[in-house]
Amino acid sequence: MTFLHSMTCFTDGIRVLGPARWRCLDGMISVFWDAEGHAGATGYYLSPDPRIVIFFNDVSSHITMSNNGSNASAGYRPMKRAIYVPAGVPLWTSFTSFHRFSHIDIHLHRDRMLKYLTPSVGASVAMSALRRPVEIQDADAIETLAGLLVAQLSTTSKNAVFAESLVGSIVAGLLDTSSQVDDQTNARLTQAQLNKLVSVVNRRADHKMTVGEMAETVGLSESWFANVFKQTTGKTPLQWQLGKRIGVAQTMLAESDLSVAAIAAQLGFSDQAHLTKTFRQVAGETPAAWRRMHRDP
Repeated sequence: MTFLHSMTCFTDGIRVLGPARWRCLDGMISVFWDAEGHAGATGYYLSPDPRIVIFFNDVSSHITMSNNGSNASAGYRPMKRAIYVPAGVPLWTSFTSFHRFSHIDIHLHRDRMLKYLTPSVGASVAMSALRRPVEIQDADAIETLAGLLVAQLSTTSKNAVFAESLVGSIVAGLLDTSSQVDDQTNARLTQAQLNKLVSVVNRRADHKMTVGEMAETVGLSESWFANVFKQTTGKTPLQWQLGKRIGVAQTMLAESDLSVAAIAAQLGFSDQAHLTKTFRQVAGETPAAWRRMHRDP
C-alpha cells in the first residue's frame, strides 16, 4: 500500500540534532528524531492520519501537551512515554525546561491499522480503538519494540516483514481494544477559541460559514472540531451558527427601522420568507411579532 503522510507542524525553540532516520513500509512511515527543546519551546501538530509517538527517555517533567489549545489554561498535562494520536486530533506541546530527547514517530494509514487489529478484535472494536487516544507512561515493552524498529530504519536491504511486524506489535500493545463503548474524549473548546469563533460569526453574519471554515478559524481539523464543539455547546456547529445569525437579526429588529426584507438581505437569507421561517424555528415567533414585543415604546 503506497502511503505518504501529510502532517501540519509548527515548532518554536525545538532544534533537531541530526538527520532524521526514516523508512517507508506498507501503509506506514516510521521516522526517528534526536532533538532538544528550550524552556518555553512550543509545537503544534495536526495529521489527517493516525500516528504513534514513542519517547526513549522520560519527558514527563519537561514537556507538557494539550489537545484543546495553545495557552496555559487549556488542559496541559505531562507528556507520556508513548502516545497514540487519532487522525485529525490536534496536539500542542510546551517545554517547561530545557530537555534533550529522542523519539520515533509512526504514521499509519487507517486501513493498515485496521488490518492489524480486526482479525483479533473484530471490525467494530478496531474502529472504536482508532478513535480513542492513548497515553502511557509505563511503556517498557513498547519502548523495546520501538528500539528494535529504529534499528531497522536504515537497514533497507533487510526484508520489510520484520519491521512491519514490529509496528503491528506496537499497535496491538498500545491501542485500547477493550469492547467498552467509545466515549471519545472529554475535550472542549477553550473559551478563547469560542470567543474567537463568536467574533468571526458575528462579523460575518451575512455569510453562512461551513464547518470547515469554522474549524480553520480556531485551528482545528474539521472532524475534531465538530466533535469537541458538540461537547462544548450541546449543538452542532451549524445549529449554533444559525442561532447566532438569528441573534443578530433580533438586535437589528430591536435597534433599527430596517424592514424584515432588508434585514434578510443583509444577513444573507434568500428572502424575507426564508428569514421568517428560520426565525420562527429558532425564536418561536415571526420577526414582526418579535419586534412588536421587544421594541421600546
